[in-house]
Amino acid sequence: MIAIYLAPVYLLLNLYILRWAYLWMGTCHSILRTLTFRVIFAIIYILLSTSLLSGFLIKKPRSLHQLLKITSNYFLGIFLYILMIVLAADLGRLLFKYAFHASWIHSRMAFTVTGAICTVLIITLSARGIFHAKYIKTTPYDVTIEKQIPGKNSLRIILLADTHFGYNAGVLHARELVRKINKQQPDLVCIAGDIFDNEYDAIRDPERLQKVLRGIKSTYGVYACWGNHDLNEEILAGFTFKHKGEDTAEVKDPRMKEFLEASDIHILEDEAVLINNSFYVIGRKDASLIEKIHETRKAPAQLTKELDRSKPIIVIDHQPKELQELADAGVDLDLCGHTHDGQTFPGNFTIRLMWENPCGLLTKDAMTNITTSGAGVWGPAMRIGTDCEICSIDLHFK
Repeated sequence: MIAIYLAPVYLLLNLYILRWAYLWMGTCHSILRTLTFRVIFAIIYILLSTSLLSGFLIKKPRSLHQLLKITSNYFLGIFLYILMIVLAADLGRLLFKYAFHASWIHSRMAFTVTGAICTVLIITLSARGIFHAKYIKTTPYDVTIEKQIPGKNSLRIILLADTHFGYNAGVLHARELVRKINKQQPDLVCIAGDIFDNEYDAIRDPERLQKVLRGIKSTYGVYACWGNHDLNEEILAGFTFKHKGEDTAEVKDPRMKEFLEASDIHILEDEAVLINNSFYVIGRKDASLIEKIHETRKAPAQLTKELDRSKPIIVIDHQPKELQELADAGVDLDLCGHTHDGQTFPGNFTIRLMWENPCGLLTKDAMTNITTSGAGVWGPAMRIGTDCEICSIDLHFK
């Protein structure tokens, strides 16, 4: 419902941008002041700015729905930077006009040059963000724990999360992920949730994607937990609007679990597995997902109660929550995602106000928490100030 209340604000902001665009273009050339050009420009801008709503409402034909959703993801990111840059320029204009009484602020040349600088900034930042989101970085970590595995000095673990397979990521992105993962020659691969992007049908070719993911080479296999977006849920401009189905079975799409099984990915739902009789991997239910599907999840102490704590215990949990509780429960390594490290500026700064460990490594008593910025994007199809990454963790034993 929040999206509905914010709709008038979104409309007014777009009218504000359109007004300044007309004023600036009018100073550049007489053709840009003609009614024909202004009508065409307005139609194109309206189609782009309303793609958020049209993609939400139009479900068929499927190809049109997909086009609108992809367009809206790109436009949303570009819109954010248009708005920030235009607002900054407008505030600067008011400051020079009323605080410094600068006479040049009224000149046509100043307005034209300012508009050109804003346009170049918008194009540069947007292009940089869109292309940067396609690049996957490998971030190394070294962690030492006071436990042993007989015959092994270390374990190489790959952590990834937030692939958000769907409109923003598909087979090509998965191929690059698998290539980067296999290059590290991992012993274990852990996927910390948000594998899907709220809509299973958004995946264009599930069979090909499964085949690519089956190409992950890992000594002990690939394990995963669910994230808050691993369900069928209607999203409008980043806000939950309504569920596609009335019952939990339809919201928690069984095809998602079938997809992971076909991809040789072992999903863990509040359960632990003992691997090679040497170490444990625990996959937690997501704290937000269980509220939507009316389930409960076990506390950290319940998850480790029956385990042999002399063996290394690795937890995969989508959100970096309950860190102290996990440390108290004897967990050695807690692997998380969810935050995207804010994904785009200024989110990479504001996210630090929300999480104890928004991204990177944090030690909590004898436990180490590593939160990845994610291997994909959600919403705006860009990254500025953050990276898509996989984490290569060398877990050393003492």
